Amino acid sequence: MHNRDIVVIAGSTGGFGPLKELLAALPADLQATVFVVMHIGTQTSILPEIFQGDCALPIRHAEDGQPFDTSAIYIAPPDRHLLIENGKTFLSSGAKENFSRPAADPLFRSAAVNYGSRVIGIVLSGELDDGAAGLYAVRACGGIALVQNPAECRAASMPQNAIDAVRDALIAPAAEIGQLISVLLAKAPADLASTDELIRHVADVETALAMRGTADPDELRAIATPSDLTCPECGGVLSKVNHYPPLRYRCHTGHAFSAATLHASQERRSEEALWSVLRGIQERISLARARLETASEEEGRTLSADIKRLSNAESIVMDLLKR
Repeated sequence: MHNRDIVVIAGSTGGFGPLKELLAALPADLQATVFVVMHIGTQTSILPEIFQGDCALPIRHAEDGQPFDTSAIYIAPPDRHLLIENGKTFLSSGAKENFSRPAADPLFRSAAVNYGSRVIGIVLSGELDDGAAGLYAVRACGGIALVQNPAECRAASMPQNAIDAVRDALIAPAAEIGQLISVLLAKAPADLASTDELIRHVADVETALAMRGTADPDELRAIATPSDLTCPECGGVLSKVNHYPPLRYRCHTGHAFSAATLHASQERRSEEALWSVLRGIQERISLARARLETASEEEGRTLSADIKRLSNAESIVMDLLKR
């Protein structure tokens, strides 16, 4: 049986400082490989250079098809999902998950499916819940789940949602996580019998989708049930992923969303739509008032009624925007 030797880490808002502290605490002879996803989007990344100054391990951006070394740290480059399989790193330009690429869930799932009980998954400070489903997969496949204490996080929702998804996750302050990794690596991993094969199967299918970059409709139907929701990225039908938390959805082109991320998107789009409606109403009121200045008596009565009706609608929309 292999020792624990794979560490996957994810962070977002407020995660830079804890990650820097964590990596600096790792010894030069760490008998594991560390993989990191930060929500950097398409921005140019100099994270390896920033972290290298305080870290004893070599740090570099992952490359597609590159064999990875022990006692090394690999960071997901901009605009690419990072996955691991057969001792190599792979980069995917597949659909975004939770509006992010790179995202935590693809990395965590690929680690869970391919390395099982050898994995330690870590979620740091961040907004919403990317990483929660991936951390659940890590734990279901026999790995260890470790989460930064939400009480000290600049953005607590990402670690808190990870804890809600993985009830037996270990919780620690950022200052202790680096040393805790060394302690956990020294312990023998759980027996392979602890793997939940159903969860592993779903995670395996989703890993294949992320690796390939596109979703096969038949594969999606095997793990998800069509819903009446639409994908905010492409407008396709969303299907509810079955069998493990948190509640998540996928579309046929590969986009994936947790319920929390989808809700946040719906709120944002609803607000944008309401502001657009409000602007249209106010412009109609403004035009009606301008026309009223030169209108005939009969037309004036019609315009005045329109202004009153539109003003009532304006009040209703403004009340909705305040909620």
